[in-house]
Amino acid sequence: MNEAAQRLGVSLRQTEDELTRNMLASTASFINCTGGTNGDNPTNLTRTDVDEVIKTLADNNAYTIGQNIEGEDKFGTAPVRDAYFAMGSTKLIGDLEDVDGFIAKAQYPAPMNAMKPEWGSISNLRFLLSSIGSITSSGSALGNDVYNIFCVGMEAFAVVEQDGYSSQFIYRPPIYDGPLALNASVGYKFAQVPRITNDAWVINLRTTLA
Repeated sequence: MNEAAQRLGVSLRQTEDELTRNMLASTASFINCTGGTNGDNPTNLTRTDVDEVIKTLADNNAYTIGQNIEGEDKFGTAPVRDAYFAMGSTKLIGDLEDVDGFIAKAQYPAPMNAMKPEWGSISNLRFLLSSIGSITSSGSALGNDVYNIFCVGMEAFAVVEQDGYSSQFIYRPPIYDGPLALNASVGYKFAQVPRITNDAWVINLRTTLA
């Protein structure tokens, strides 16, 4: 039961993440990267594209989420600004590290203050990467995959629970009174709707790989 609960817990939370990801991909306003050199539309990610999305969120009065991490006298580290969160695919790792001003999480003065999926920061964006990050297959002008980076301020989107309940873990034990119920079953169910709470506080920064 413990093992089943652990595996189902991972499945449940990943399913919730995927539903929220799909909602953001289909409804959030977007900005295409244009500063790259790969000749595609959108282009690969550059610092000018990062600066543009930060400026847009700031102009829309979006609050930052991540607190600043003050600089310390440690070799190879740099202070981290208060920041919006940018959520994307792990396939962006190489391109992110090539962007001017990228600071890896290991270079934070206090990396223990970063989130586990955080890869690093660029200016006022802190990047959270996942293997299930949003990808639009063959969505660019040249037919390449487009990677959606959801850049969000505080309270930009939410999950609304339906019918007054959140996720439920369901276990039915075996019943030894006939062939139709000899095996136990276990599962989960939930009723919720992800939604954007303020369109001005979430931007899909669309990019291709270099």
